[in-house]
Amino acid sequence: MTTATIDPRAGRRCHNALNALHSTHYFAPEVGKELGALGVTDPRAVNFAVRAAALGPVGPGTVAAAFYNYKYELVARHVPAVWSIASPDAVLAARARGVDSALRRLLGEQVVTSPEMAEAARLALRAAEACTRGARPLYAAHADLPVPEEPHLAYWHAATLLREHRGDGHLAVLVSAGLDGLEALVTHTATGKGFRPKWVFGTRGWRQEEWDAAKVRLRERGLLDAAGELTEQGVALRAEIEQETDRLDHAPYEHLGAEGVERLTELATGFARAVVAAGAFPGDLFGKG
Repeated sequence: MTTATIDPRAGRRCHNALNALHSTHYFAPEVGKELGALGVTDPRAVNFAVRAAALGPVGPGTVAAAFYNYKYELVARHVPAVWSIASPDAVLAARARGVDSALRRLLGEQVVTSPEMAEAARLALRAAEACTRGARPLYAAHADLPVPEEPHLAYWHAATLLREHRGDGHLAVLVSAGLDGLEALVTHTATGKGFRPKWVFGTRGWRQEEWDAAKVRLRERGLLDAAGELTEQGVALRAEIEQETDRLDHAPYEHLGAEGVERLTELATGFARAVVAAGAFPGDLFGKG
């Protein structure tokens, strides 16, 4: 039995910094413009298309299962119809163009072409070598895509692999914890680190009454109090969920090694701070209100 040498929390910190850069494309107008040129204009259809395209022309059931916290009816409104507008291959090519433009705008040409970006790409790709496909559909689908040649796109690709690898494992943990997709969102928002409800309603398709019903279920389980705050039991459950997710996602960072994880986290944090400062995300995206 191999003894772990990397603090699981170090892997989580590295992932969080990497994920910040990956996630910029969900809000980047450049990606919307590229998809719009293909005829995909609804922002929610764009979201489903760019993330699910690696899976191929799948139906709503597959997307709802893989995404987990989106309302099925919203998914079915756009999938599989979006594939009749633009093929998955066309969407993936448009996504790459949009990501390229967005990163150049957010980071600037000097950072995009820097030795540090090339170093970060090498480190992130090395970490991704230890990711595994079993029971990880979104990771496995993206792992079948070619690695881009340009360092900033290779780094974004590796960040995507590591994000989806952790995300697929995280969903397994949520299922084991007995939280459905909406309940997972409610408890995450209650930590202060998740989407504000207005963004959940706008992007995930849920309504206020469904949100309120989920809160009732969570109160009955002792996870939320009357004010909608996490109870001691709820705080403990969220902590357990993250710890178990860390465990399932430990291999990439163990493979990279302590020095590599530290250096990749340093580089990724710098890039993440830069894109946040450049306005990559809405200011009211996260919080409890």
